[in-house]
Amino acid sequence: MRVFGIDPGSARTGYGCVQSDGNKHRLVACGAIVSTSSLTFPEKLKAIHAELALLLASHHPDCVAIENLFHAVNARSALKLGHARGVAMLAAVEAGVPIVEYTPAEVKQAVVGYGRAEKSQVQSMIQLLLGLDAPPSPYDASDALAIAICHLHRTTGHGAAMPIASKPAARATSWRAFRLPR
Repeated sequence: MRVFGIDPGSARTGYGCVQSDGNKHRLVACGAIVSTSSLTFPEKLKAIHAELALLLASHHPDCVAIENLFHAVNARSALKLGHARGVAMLAAVEAGVPIVEYTPAEVKQAVVGYGRAEKSQVQSMIQLLLGLDAPPSPYDASDALAIAICHLHRTTGHGAAMPIASKPAARATSWRAFRLPR
């Protein structure tokens, strides 16, 4: 399965594409769409949409996972984020790709095992899960990869902190009988 994760933002929108066979995840692409300050807000939204449309067309994901809105103290920031999410969702719909949404806490819980993890912890776990030489940068890219991996973990029924067993222990009577693959 190939999942394209999006961490929306009006100044910087992170994206990350992950391929998985259900056991091992592999990085396909990641980065951030950065809007220049000289653009008007509608022009920034147009640029985000255009770039995401190109990325979705070139990577052919099976699904798009996007960060859901959460409580924001600043209403103006929340509205701008909502607009960025809207154009990201529009790009996915136009590409004919199903969309799923996850809250930041759900993503952190699925990837790090703690719903209030710091960005650096998420970034380090993404590096580990994808076997990368260096942590993905910027944080927007690692967050987008985390969103994609969150969906993979939710659909395959396992969490990031728990390795996948190759086969269940046959009629185990205690936890000591359970063995993980080496």
